Amino acid sequence: MAVFKAFRAVRPADSFAEKVAALPYDVMNSDEARRMAFGNPYSFLHVDKAEIDLPKSVDIYDDKVYLKAKENLGKLISADVLLADEKPCLYIYQQVFKGRTQTGLVGCASVDDYLQSVIKKHEFTRADKEADRIRHVDTLDANTGPIFLTYRGSAAVTEILEQWKTAHTAVYDFTSGDVRQTVWVIDDDAVIAKLTALFGEIPALYIADGHHRAASAVKVAQKRRAEHPDYDGSEEFNFFLSVLFPAEELSIMDYNRLILDLNGYSAAQFLERIAVDFTVEKANCVPYRPTQNHTFGLYLDKTWYRMAVKPNSVDESDPVKRLDVSVLQEKLIAPVLGIEDPRTDKRIDFVGGIRGLAELERRVDSGEAKAAFAMFPTSTDELMSIADAGQVMPPKSTWFEPKLLSGLFIHFLSDLK
Repeated sequence: MAVFKAFRAVRPADSFAEKVAALPYDVMNSDEARRMAFGNPYSFLHVDKAEIDLPKSVDIYDDKVYLKAKENLGKLISADVLLADEKPCLYIYQQVFKGRTQTGLVGCASVDDYLQSVIKKHEFTRADKEADRIRHVDTLDANTGPIFLTYRGSAAVTEILEQWKTAHTAVYDFTSGDVRQTVWVIDDDAVIAKLTALFGEIPALYIADGHHRAASAVKVAQKRRAEHPDYDGSEEFNFFLSVLFPAEELSIMDYNRLILDLNGYSAAQFLERIAVDFTVEKANCVPYRPTQNHTFGLYLDKTWYRMAVKPNSVDESDPVKRLDVSVLQEKLIAPVLGIEDPRTDKRIDFVGGIRGLAELERRVDSGEAKAAFAMFPTSTDELMSIADAGQVMPPKSTWFEPKLLSGLFIHFLSDLK
């Protein structure tokens, strides 16, 4: 059963929240971060992407970057831009995006739950990405970005959160881009105890987004345990910053594919070859967005096609093999295009659905890519089924929107004074 606990968040003073809050570090490069933070000394990008405050010649994995992040975090705290709550609390974090609301609970999940697979994963992680966040968390002695967790919803949890929202005033309420961001502080010990007990009845939590942050947080915790062999499990380093959202409120967007070359095929030859495993026809509407699983949009030579995998050719009993990203990879991208490992092959690129199908058209029409595939989104049920089976999804299977902002909640791994 899941452990979820309150903590003393270090978070923005009310008047600074909108200026501090920033998109997560891994959805932008350094140049984009510099532009986003320009003119805003309070942006949390000065902490999560601290290379923006160093010469461009400094490697992003240089020790100087992590030390600058620690320095910048210290400055925000010293200037009372970031303040520590007086007592452990839970926090409601609500996002409204394009008319859809998702309401999460912010607190700390258990390192032991991660190690014992109470917190379930659905992706492999890359060692280089882990190493970066390990050094970041270890140097700052803090989780600076939340892990996005989900669970099969609890009506009792939802009722408590809705009652609290109705009866209390939000501490933050602002719009960032297209997303309204609202936060309430739950500081009532009885309500905290009730919520903690309810999550103790939930058998599993699932990482929706943030596998590298989670793995890094756990490895720093293991390092702290080795440094403190007398630890008793209650220390803050045994927990990591998380936001829990009920699965039924989440939306996964399409994660589309760009193909940079056709592996020697002409466009006509390519269409003929893929007709072995797919029915292919010109789309009736353009751009073509798939409306059901096992169908795909193909953009090639300024033309949209509708592709459908041929009947009875997919193993529907296997939760991974029946995913559309698996079907496309195993029946087309690997055998036809020769792209065996999409994580490392430079001939494939990935475009999150938030950018729209027009982005696929633009990049193909510009000559940057030869073809694009529009995907039907993976569902949260598929994600949880794969995690329950102890399996992992292919790379770039899910794109969650909206993204959780960083800087609204910081969890220190040592006790706050």
